[in-house]
Amino acid sequence: MTAKTEQDDDLDDSSAPLIEHLAELRTRIIWSMIAFMVAMVLCYTVWNPIYNFLTQPICHALEAREQECGLILLKLQEGFFVAIRISLLGGFALAFPVIAYQMWRFVAPGLYRNEKQAFLPFLLASPIMFFLGAAFAYYIILPMAYDFFLGFQQGPLTLPDDGTAGAAGDNPMAAIVFQGSVDEYLSLTTKFILAFGLSFQLPVLLTLMGKAGLVSAEGLASVRRYAVVAILVLAAFATPPDVISQVVLFVVVFGLYEISIHLVRRIEKKREAELRAQGLWDDTEE
Repeated sequence: MTAKTEQDDDLDDSSAPLIEHLAELRTRIIWSMIAFMVAMVLCYTVWNPIYNFLTQPICHALEAREQECGLILLKLQEGFFVAIRISLLGGFALAFPVIAYQMWRFVAPGLYRNEKQAFLPFLLASPIMFFLGAAFAYYIILPMAYDFFLGFQQGPLTLPDDGTAGAAGDNPMAAIVFQGSVDEYLSLTTKFILAFGLSFQLPVLLTLMGKAGLVSAEGLASVRRYAVVAILVLAAFATPPDVISQVVLFVVVFGLYEISIHLVRRIEKKREAELRAQGLWDDTEE
């Protein structure tokens, strides 16, 4: 009877920290949701400028062909849902620093000082690399992609002054003119931006895995040929089927892979130097 009582007391004592962790998690989630909701409302008030910014790549591509830049609403409620989508994406991007800080506040008490020093740089580098990837997609890949897609237009892209459709001699052509949907355009654009933003997380992910000892520079170098194939497949699916954009994406992502190998090698050398200074390095491991 006494042993059973002591066991129940141990269970009660062990449940207290769990409840405290759950309460702390709830607090961090609430603050993150508040930050997200506030940021979403702010983005909703300025969704038109954000929309104008996101449509610049297609407008520049159309202006280069002397076409008017305009997207159409296929459904009555499409404009409202476009504003909501822009608000959601912009709100998450704007609130991400607060969300990341709340995540850090939740996990930091359970980390040692050296673990905090190792993890914090990656937490800061992740959003930076994401925005670099998003900017790369917006300013480099999207103009090339939309220029490629618009190249499939044919025939008279505008009506003559008399309002009649033009004809090419005795062989009139059925014109193929771009009249894009707002929702479809934003969906394609955001997919490009998210895909490249996540692709630029490669150095952060591999370096963090190297810091944890899950991968090594020698191991990453030994599978370089397989990485080349994987990057080529990624370039084929993430970009339009024109050679220029695929080559650009391949060069960038493969360069990030090589940078990751270099960063992991530096981490290994630093770890070796620390172990040698403590007399714990075994030369036979080499």
